[in-house]
Amino acid sequence: MDSAANGKALVAIDLGAQSCRVSLLRWNGNKPEIEVIHRFSNAPIAAGEHLLWDIEAIFEGVVDGLRASAALAVEGIASIAVDGWAVDYVHLNKCGSASARPFCYRDTRTEKAEIEVHAILPPSRLYALTGIQILRINTLYQLYADKLAGFDKHLPWVNVPEFISYRLSGKRVSEYTNATHTGLVAMGTQSWRQEIFRELGLDIAAAPEIVPSGTMLGPLSPEFSEMPAFRGTQIIVPACHDTASAIAAIPAAGDDWAFISSGTWSLVGTVLDAPCVPEEARDLNFTNLGSAGGRICFLKNVNGMWLLRQCMDEWEAHGVRWSFQELLSRCAALPEPAALIDVDDTQLMVPGHTIDKINAQLESLGQPKIGLDADSCAALATMIFHSLAARYAEVLGWIGKITGKKLERLFIVGGGSRNSLLNTLTAQRTGLEVLPGSAESTTIGNFAIQLAAGENDWDFSKGVSVKSVAKWAERLAGSSLVFSNDRETG
Repeated sequence: MDSAANGKALVAIDLGAQSCRVSLLRWNGNKPEIEVIHRFSNAPIAAGEHLLWDIEAIFEGVVDGLRASAALAVEGIASIAVDGWAVDYVHLNKCGSASARPFCYRDTRTEKAEIEVHAILPPSRLYALTGIQILRINTLYQLYADKLAGFDKHLPWVNVPEFISYRLSGKRVSEYTNATHTGLVAMGTQSWRQEIFRELGLDIAAAPEIVPSGTMLGPLSPEFSEMPAFRGTQIIVPACHDTASAIAAIPAAGDDWAFISSGTWSLVGTVLDAPCVPEEARDLNFTNLGSAGGRICFLKNVNGMWLLRQCMDEWEAHGVRWSFQELLSRCAALPEPAALIDVDDTQLMVPGHTIDKINAQLESLGQPKIGLDADSCAALATMIFHSLAARYAEVLGWIGKITGKKLERLFIVGGGSRNSLLNTLTAQRTGLEVLPGSAESTTIGNFAIQLAAGENDWDFSKGVSVKSVAKWAERLAGSSLVFSNDRETG
């Protein structure tokens, strides 16, 4: 399958915790053009004390985007690939359908599960087995929370992006980059760590088969075959974790660069050929996640734009409304704040009362609280930006020291790459050359992997060739890209 050669289109589906989109790549001669065809909002829904995802609404939004894409791509669609956020999953019933709405990773049910898991497998042991950072949102804690709640541990499960691929193809898999986020994969391999399943009393048979990035699952489900564009369409798993797809979109050579995938979260790291697990990396809670081509994204989670979004929602509830650009303009004119906050305070990872939590930090620092008037809102946003930049610099300093890399360039990809003020502050704090990438880098990486999957130079034990992915990423980044989303305003 070589869509570039046969002129067929490609579809990339990117599932976000706040927004999802369906994008179409078409060929204008030999030049690729990408357009966002359908965008729809997404958010966890409250159900009593829990936070859940409306997985059927997500799938319906995807289907709407696919039908709109097929109506445009009269030349036919060669393949479809889905990426999205990690760790959350869907249980399947005997009919192969979702047994219930899946939990959101921000649900507090994992607080107890984390304590009980660590009583069985201490964090140091888990890190030695997997090389994965200890975060209570990881799938292993969620599965253990299911066990504590009396769920049937034998029910098959599949992570959210791969669930959509499963609905489209009928094949249930766990793609390598996304599988590593579960905290259940043996370090440096593409296999589940049996010891963890055994010690925690989880059923390894309920887990999907792990496959590499670029794996072709098979043809699109027959229910879509009435549309001519979908005849012969294949379902491919890209780097199913959206950050891994975003990193795949960076066409950088050399070994002197790091990245920040800036969105809901800020993923700050670098790409390595093998896991990096010295004691210092463990103590600082760095993680070794899968990257396209079987490589490793060595990174640390830092709070991201979600923190500002929480504040903006609270301001709006009090009658203070800002556009993002208006807020940036106001912040750029303000001086450096007198104090910085800890953006990674565990309290700031949980939704609700974010401004109160920030004010509690300020009080502990002997600083005055920040109010809710327009000037105070801009001051608070400025503090968040300066605090994020300082945290980025700290983490990047650790990365250089632990990996031995001499970092000179910093690629910023994702929606946060458009934050010119934060980019400037980051450059000042880190001393690195900051190179903003596309806000749609996840989509570009998704497409690059699909295109690389059509070539025959890759190792099926590792996935698509890193060289091929980089080649296509460079071609896509340098071509005419139409991310205007002109067809819709939602």
